[in-house]
Amino acid sequence: MDGELKQVRVWDLPTRVFHWALVLCVTGSLVSVKIGGNAMVWHGRCGLAVIGLLVFRLAWGFLGSTYARFAQFVRGPAAIRAYLRGEWRGAGHNPLGALSVLAMLGALLLLAGTGLFANDDIAFEGPLYALVGKAFSDRLTALHNLFEPLILLLVAAHLCAIAYYVRIRGETLILPMITGRKAGGEPARGGGTAVFCIALALALAAVYGASGAWLPEPPAAPAGAGSAPSF
Repeated sequence: MDGELKQVRVWDLPTRVFHWALVLCVTGSLVSVKIGGNAMVWHGRCGLAVIGLLVFRLAWGFLGSTYARFAQFVRGPAAIRAYLRGEWRGAGHNPLGALSVLAMLGALLLLAGTGLFANDDIAFEGPLYALVGKAFSDRLTALHNLFEPLILLLVAAHLCAIAYYVRIRGETLILPMITGRKAGGEPARGGGTAVFCIALALALAAVYGASGAWLPEPPAAPAGAGSAPSF
């Protein structure tokens, strides 16, 4: 029909893969910490994956295609007021959605960052625990535990926003994040292979740094340490 808006590419493939990979990793992290025990190994692995994904998204926010860039969707109070009055028009994240994106990225950075140094007083220590020691690790663990409800609140708000758009405005937010296409607006440009490789390299470097693989091995225990004395 002539009155229908043309479907254009809005979300590039790296943005979509990031989104769904982050959903899986955050879900895995929350589930594994509730299970505890041996599942904490996966909690740590999910946390490292989240670190890599976040660093990739931050880099992609400057290097990626049109609607993935922070400069395109992070707006000031005037844009938010216009959106609330129904005067805002555009593809990609709306001004309120932009605030949600920034809040989620910031909260996850704090959660994953403190988790690198955390411990559970039983068997789990973050990969960078050795850099701070027990006392400071306990403080960061307390902060880490405080951020978890914030993440759950942000996830709940995100799901409510999706439901609002479907029920009230008759617009799905999930399908475009799968297909990359959305009605209206100009098609996304930029974000080629070269800048993708740069963002990916930064993400991999962040995961390596956060994993603690570069830390020296702890000194071996002296021979006979811990054995019963002989008489």
